[in-house]
Amino acid sequence: MAKIGPFPLPTTGYDAVIFDCDGTLVDSMSLHFDAWCEALAIYGAGGIFKEDVFFAMGGRPTIDIVVELNDEYDLKLNPMAVAMAKRECFLKRLHLVTLIEEVAEFAESLRGKVPMAIATGGSRMVIEKTLQIVGVSDWFDEVVTADDVVNGKPAPDIFLKAAQLLGVAPERCLALEDAPAGIISARTAGMQVISVPSPLASNHA
Repeated sequence: MAKIGPFPLPTTGYDAVIFDCDGTLVDSMSLHFDAWCEALAIYGAGGIFKEDVFFAMGGRPTIDIVVELNDEYDLKLNPMAVAMAKRECFLKRLHLVTLIEEVAEFAESLRGKVPMAIATGGSRMVIEKTLQIVGVSDWFDEVVTADDVVNGKPAPDIFLKAAQLLGVAPERCLALEDAPAGIISARTAGMQVISVPSPLASNHA
């Protein structure tokens, strides 16, 4: 049985597999954090977003995070403007994104055997570019992003939509996730969940 860190990957008991992208399939979280820091600095809020808080909020839509930062620090940041700046700051770093080897090997081993999807809190444009840069765009039958649902993670909507598009009941789906919001989202959708340790988080453990 394959493993991700200490976590064994089941070979039976599911009819589809749904992957989060950032921090699960691709090693990009440190790049996203750097992009956040740069974008917030542009709008005069540099240094407010601490790394541990960033990881705790992983998987949530960018605009939702800006709204929460406004509430937490009594700021008046324009969520859309900051989100756009953060996206541009990340795209400058896109060439540095790499696959998380154990997860990518698991996904590749399933190609052509079970339906697979991406379920991500990222935007469609950024996620499609991310999948292209690491060469796995054609691995997945469906890609569901924050642009495709009303409620982002930790609501179950993204995972439920992915299961619906794959034509598989949620309880017959295996989900791989790294972030608390994503794990809650997949579990609330009724899926079996494998928690993927973040490379950066592991380095700080």
